[in-house]
Amino acid sequence: MVTAVCLFIVLNVFNIGIDVISWDFLTKEPNPSAVNADSGGILTPMIGTFLLTIIGIVIALPLSLASAVYLCYYSKDGALKNMITTAIDILSGVPTIVIALFAVTIFTQPWLSFLSTPIETAGGVQAYGKSFLVAGITMAVMILPFVTKSIEQSLKTVPDEYLEGSLSLGATKWRTISRVALLSARPGIITGAILGMGRIIGDTAIVWLALGGTLRMTGLQPWWQPQNWLSTLQNTGSTLTTYIFYTSPAGEGNSYEVAFGASLVLIVIILLLNAATAVLGGLGKTKR
Repeated sequence: MVTAVCLFIVLNVFNIGIDVISWDFLTKEPNPSAVNADSGGILTPMIGTFLLTIIGIVIALPLSLASAVYLCYYSKDGALKNMITTAIDILSGVPTIVIALFAVTIFTQPWLSFLSTPIETAGGVQAYGKSFLVAGITMAVMILPFVTKSIEQSLKTVPDEYLEGSLSLGATKWRTISRVALLSARPGIITGAILGMGRIIGDTAIVWLALGGTLRMTGLQPWWQPQNWLSTLQNTGSTLTTYIFYTSPAGEGNSYEVAFGASLVLIVIILLLNAATAVLGGLGKTKR
């Protein structure tokens, strides 16, 4: 039943959106128009999706890895470990809109204006609080518990004989963890990272509130030149999810077919990520 529903959704999106897919659609910047022929393409939303995913996973993966290693190999049963695991469970259940509101409150503080752009208000200088950097950090907070749990479960599957053999040969505990445990659990770690990336790609609430949801890059232009990269990251943009919302009748636009075309591209990206997860998981089992 679940497979049938999934196939129905994918085939329906494919049937409506395939006519929109073209080279121009993939390589041109979007235009705010309700006419499909004048709506441009999805270049900057795709680039925005890529940037946000990279920023989020680069921040979240080291923290998740450190947390999982601590919980598996250093923490002892007690109040501290219970508090950490409870915090992870609670954070995983917090709605993304709540995390986005938290980001709006925190990142509009003046001392964090370097992450976005400073603006003049009646009360003085304040941070705008919307940018790729702000949204990326917020995304990292959102996926942190999921990636941590995935890596922790992967580390728990490493046979004790591997660790005991390394320690018996005189290796230190940290060397055993870094050279034996982490290498053995590498497919699971990569899988956790890919799953976290999938959650970033599919989120809308955080992008809309923490990134701004503008169709085009709003930093120094042209945004793609190296000297303007920092300005691009400190300013607003869009991702495929916000582009779909903006162009669909549910949002502010009425470009029905264009929204389905962008949805088809988004589904293909998510399917590729899931395929990569399955392949990496299979490689890990074969090597072990």
